[in-house]
Order: sequence, then C-alpha cells, then structure tokens
Amino acid sequence: MAQFVATNGSVAKQSATEGPTDSGFKLKFCTVCASNQNRSMESHLRLASADYPVISFGTGSLVRLPGPSIDKPNVYQFNKTSYDSMYKELESKDPRLYRANGLLNMLERNRNVKFGPERWQDWQIGVPRLTQTTDKGSGGVEGGVVDIVITCEERCWDAVIDDLHARGGSLNRPVHVINVDIKDNHEEALVGGSAILDLANSLNTAATETRALNPASFDSGSATSRSGFDEKVPEIIGEWQDRWPNLPALWTLAWF
Repeated sequence: MAQFVATNGSVAKQSATEGPTDSGFKLKFCTVCASNQNRSMESHLRLASADYPVISFGTGSLVRLPGPSIDKPNVYQFNKTSYDSMYKELESKDPRLYRANGLLNMLERNRNVKFGPERWQDWQIGVPRLTQTTDKGSGGVEGGVVDIVITCEERCWDAVIDDLHARGGSLNRPVHVINVDIKDNHEEALVGGSAILDLANSLNTAATETRALNPASFDSGSATSRSGFDEKVPEIIGEWQDRWPNLPALWTLAWF
C-alpha cells in the first residue's frame, strides 16, 4: 500500500484559507474522527462554509463525550442521537461544567451543521443520501461518494482503510485517504480546520486542471481520467506539510 509520511518541523505557519480557488469544479470531501464531534465537525463546517460538498463520520463503536469524571463519560449511539438532544441533556445535567469544558459550545456548533453523529462503518457508499439535504455541505454529495477522505487521527485512518479493503472496492472508484493528525481539543480542532481547508484548496486547484481535459470521465470516477490528479497528490501534501509542520500527514490511494 502506497503511503506518504511527513512529520518535519515544529511551528505551524498560517496561510490564506478563504475557500476554493476555482469557482467551478469542487472536489467532494469526507472528514472523519473518532466520535464525529470535535475535529471532523470543525473541518466539516470549514469546508461547507467554503462551498465544498462535504460529509462527516466517526469510527468509534459509540459516541463518547467527557463526563463529570474520567470513569463517567457521556455515551451515545451513532446514527440515532441528535446533537440537539445531547446539548439539551448536558445542559440539564450540569450547565456550568459543560459550558466550562466547551462541550455545549461544540454541540451548539454541531447541531447547526447536521442532525447527529454518523458512523463510518455504517455508511452505505454509493447509496443516495436522500434524508440529509439540510446538512451543511450536502449539496454535491447526494450520490453517496466523495473524492477525498480526511481523517484526524491515525487510528481513524487505519479504521477507514481497513473498512475500505473489507468492502472490496465494488464501485471501482479511486478515493484519496489522508490523515491530518490533530489533537482532540477545541483549540487544536480550530487550527486543524484551517489546515484542512488549506489542503482542500490546493487539491481542488490541481483536480480542476486535470478535470478540464475530460470532465464527464473525471466525474464518473474513471481512474484513467483522474491519473494526472492522483499522481500530483503526494507532492501537494508535501508542499502543504511545509506550511503546516505541526500536523503530520499520512496518505494512501484506496478504492470505493
């Protein structure tokens, strides 16, 4: 399995990340963390706000949020529990605690992005997403496929790749799986969101150039028509890593 690893440097350099560099074509993105709460949702919001089609998931077995002590987390089910219900439950339990640790602010953001946390392993890739039309970033991902998956932790990257291998690539559609290692706290999630938007802009610029040669074939997921873009991705990540040296990256090309 091809893999790109870059971990050099110690200070992240901020860069302009205002939105797609091309007003026409836009790559489709998926962001992933453990519980689809903090890092993936900050990145989901940043990409959606820049008009990228985007969905997001978690890879854990359950959604876990900090509780009053380390042995008493708040645990919820994926795909069934809304961010709004989590917000109201925690607010009723201890508003001072959950405001102070940032959970209420986080859930307030999340409930304005989509209904609730979804689990990657339950995603029916290629099946139209007909009930998520009010989610931010849903326009463009109704068909249930994306071009780029960005995970926020190496164990999530491993889980996504293992799952894709187990599924067998029945759609025969290439997908880039990139990990941007982000610490799971609110401050680092903000930095990571900016970095992921920066990476999305660079990838979109390169994809737009390749797509211009054969738009229909590129959009259908043809590996041949996308090869020019696929070959550029490791170099794009390397250049991005120079701008964000505190966020080590992993990459592989996989298949839906």
